[in-house]
Amino acid sequence: MKAGVVHAKNDIRYEEIQKPEVEPGKVLIKVKYTGICGSDIPRVNGDACHYFPNVLGHEFSGTIEEIGEGVTSLKPGDRVAGVPLVPCMKCADCQKGNYSLCRHYSFIGSREFGSFAEYVVVPEKNAVKFDDEVSFEKGAFFEPATVALHGLRRVEYRGGKSVAILGGGTIGLMTMQWAKIFGAKQVVVFDILDERLELAKRLGADYGINSGREDFMERVKELTDGRGFDYVYETAGNTITMKLAFRLAANKAQVCFIGTPTRDLSFSVEEWENMNRKEFMLTGSWMSYSAPFPGDEWELAAHYFKTGELRFDESFIYKKIPLSKIDEAFEMFKTPGLVKGKILIDSEG
Repeated sequence: MKAGVVHAKNDIRYEEIQKPEVEPGKVLIKVKYTGICGSDIPRVNGDACHYFPNVLGHEFSGTIEEIGEGVTSLKPGDRVAGVPLVPCMKCADCQKGNYSLCRHYSFIGSREFGSFAEYVVVPEKNAVKFDDEVSFEKGAFFEPATVALHGLRRVEYRGGKSVAILGGGTIGLMTMQWAKIFGAKQVVVFDILDERLELAKRLGADYGINSGREDFMERVKELTDGRGFDYVYETAGNTITMKLAFRLAANKAQVCFIGTPTRDLSFSVEEWENMNRKEFMLTGSWMSYSAPFPGDEWELAAHYFKTGELRFDESFIYKKIPLSKIDEAFEMFKTPGLVKGKILIDSEG
């Protein structure tokens, strides 16, 4: 089969490799689309790849081509989204259903060959079936959608409250929609790009606030009667938005950092004192799994994509690029600000 193989830093090649064989308890997926995740970029353009040669890709959709012995929940022709985490199922965290925290895990598309290829083999439970009403493009967005839902529920989320979403990227807009689906009274998205804020409103946000403007906190006071927000979700992993979360939190708020930071972060005494004075709860979120594996995050993504309540906008996708030109896709990320949205690699293109 053909695959995009990473051989070294800045060296990803479209070439022929051995097609994987189905083993008992596993399925062979004919890949349709794979999204390039932010974590893939330093593995190709940087030094983060675990080993060479390697086949990355973990946000994918496709159809079941073949099933291994003992597989009962799937059949050839089923449309599926890929679940990349392969937990050990034996450690204390796995025994509690905290699969995201497994210390002995494998991961499809980083620690074992992934979906930047025509075919990929995964365990039966790592393929989530979705209906014909759900497009393969949406199927490739299951993984980020579930990351958002897992983050939403890392706090004691309840409807009828006010919610702030910091960052209008894919994860942020998915988190915003989950907050609305589960009954938020008011959801406000913060970003520095007006086009992202307009998209947020099209997808259901009540308000969008440009946090790059000097007077934006006045708007916050108007919308919250000076209280701040009951729930604050930081989705950008940016120093500015992580600090902003502390300012936007109401007294007794619950704050979750979903975004992955890329730089060291320090707080002034005044900034940190927000947490003391407001007595808000702060937590983080990692990946997207719960018991029974892979978790109802994945089941609910399939359901709400089907009903249309979890909305999908074509602007989520920046470009669709054939697998044969995967090297060109990663070159685009070397130009800051060029890629606005998700690049999907088409394994059939």
